[in-house]
Amino acid sequence: MRLETSLQQRLEQRLAPQIIQSIEILQLAAIDLQELIKQELSENEVLEEVTDASESSKAEADQRAEAETREIEQTFERLENLDEWNDYSGPSRQYTGSEDGDEKDRKLEAMQNTASRPETLQDFLFKQFNLLEIEMTPEVRGVAEQIIYNVDANGYLQYPLEELVENSGGKYTLEQAQEALRIVQSLEPKGIGGRNAQECLILQLDKDDPLFEKKKLLLERHLDDIWKNKLPKIARDTGEPLEAVKELVSTIAGLNPRPGSEHIAEQTHYIKPDVIIEWVDGRYEVRLEDSFFPTLRISPRYRKLFESAKADAKVREYIKKKIESAKWLIESIQQRQNTLSKVCNAIIKYQTDFLDYGTHHLRPLKMQRIADEVGLHVSTVSRAIADKHMQTHRGILPIKFFFTGGTETADGTEESRTSVRQRVKEIIEKEDRAVPLSDDEIADKLQKELGLQIARRTVTKYRKALRIPSSRQRRVY
Repeated sequence: MRLETSLQQRLEQRLAPQIIQSIEILQLAAIDLQELIKQELSENEVLEEVTDASESSKAEADQRAEAETREIEQTFERLENLDEWNDYSGPSRQYTGSEDGDEKDRKLEAMQNTASRPETLQDFLFKQFNLLEIEMTPEVRGVAEQIIYNVDANGYLQYPLEELVENSGGKYTLEQAQEALRIVQSLEPKGIGGRNAQECLILQLDKDDPLFEKKKLLLERHLDDIWKNKLPKIARDTGEPLEAVKELVSTIAGLNPRPGSEHIAEQTHYIKPDVIIEWVDGRYEVRLEDSFFPTLRISPRYRKLFESAKADAKVREYIKKKIESAKWLIESIQQRQNTLSKVCNAIIKYQTDFLDYGTHHLRPLKMQRIADEVGLHVSTVSRAIADKHMQTHRGILPIKFFFTGGTETADGTEESRTSVRQRVKEIIEKEDRAVPLSDDEIADKLQKELGLQIARRTVTKYRKALRIPSSRQRRVY
C-alpha cells in the first residue's frame, strides 16, 4: 500500500459570517430582534444605546466620559498582563478568579433569572394524588404513580394495564394495577386515565344522574352514531323517542373527549406587530413599529481609544473587531427595516381593496409579483415577511396572510382562496339547518351566484380547514 500526497484545487462558494448574520436579522420578528439587540449590547462593549443628552449638563457628561475612558484604559492594562488574553471576549467573560463563593452566586443568579416551568398535567395529578386520604399498599401506590406518568396530554392511559404489570417484572399484580387505575380515575379533571374516548366520556357521567344508565348505554353502543349525528338510527335501535335521544345527545355533547387538554402546559407567545398601517391624509401609510428598538451607535470612547497612539496593538486589534461587529449589526438592522418597508408598501398598494372593504376583496397575490416590483429576489421577500405581523384596522395579521392563490371566475378574473373560504363559511351560516347543504350544492351555489369555477373536493378542503362538520353532522332534527 502506497501513501501519496498531492495538491488539489477546489472552488467553493461560502457565505461570510456577516452576510449570514444579515440574513438571520432579516428573518427575525420584532420581539426576537429586540432580544438580539439586548444580547449584543451586553456582549459587545463597543456597542451602546443612544440616550437623551438632556438628562445632564454637558460638563457632567464630559466628566463621566473621562472617568469611563480612564476605567476602560485601566481595564485594558490589566488585561494585557493576563496570559489568556485571546480567550477574553468582553465584560460578560471577565476574569473573576476562582472563588467558590463567586461561582455559587453566579449559579444562584442564573437560577433566579430562569423562567419557572409551567405546571404539567402530571404535576397537577400528582398534587392531587399526594393529598388523597385513603389507605393503599406500597404496591398500589407505586403502580398508580406509573399510571400517572403514562397518561398522555389528552388524558388517556397510553398502555394497557397488562403491559405495565409485565414491565414491572412481577412487582405488581393485575388486581393491584386495576385498583390503582380506579384511584387515578377519581382525580380531576373528570375522565382522566381512560383508555379511549369512550371510557373517558363514561367516566365524566354523574352516577347520581337519573339518566346515567341511558347515557352510558348510548356511549357504549352508539358512540359512532353520535359522532355522525345519526339520531333517527339511535332512536330506532333504542326505542326512545327522537326528542328524548336529542336531549340525551345534547348533554353528552358537553363532555370533553380529551380531558387532559385543559392542562396542557403551553408557552405564551406574544405578538408585536412589525408594521402598522395608518390612514393619513386620505391614503394608507406604512409605519415600521421600531419604537421598542433602542437607537444604536459605536461608543465614542472606544473610537477615541482605538485611534489613540497609546493603545497597545492587541488592544487596537480587539477594539477593531468589536467595532466592525457593531457596525455590521447596525447596518443589518437598517437594511432589514428598509427591505420590510419596501415590501409592505408594495403589498398595501396591491391590497387596498381588502383594507377598504374586507376579506371578500382580498386579491390573489404571489411573492414573485412583489419581488419584481421592489427589485428583490423572491427568497429575500420570503425572509423579510417570515414570522412578522401587520397591524391594520381589520386586526393584527401575519404578513403572509396577504399572499394567496386564486380561483378563476366566469369572467376570467380571480378570487383569492381566503375570500372563497369566507364565502363558503357565510353560505353554511345561512343554510337551513334542517336541510344542510352538501359540498356539491355549495359548489353549485358559488358557481351560480359568483361565477366561481370550483370543484366539490375544493369546497370540502376549505370546509375542513374552517373546521366545519359535514352536512350530515350539521343537520338538526
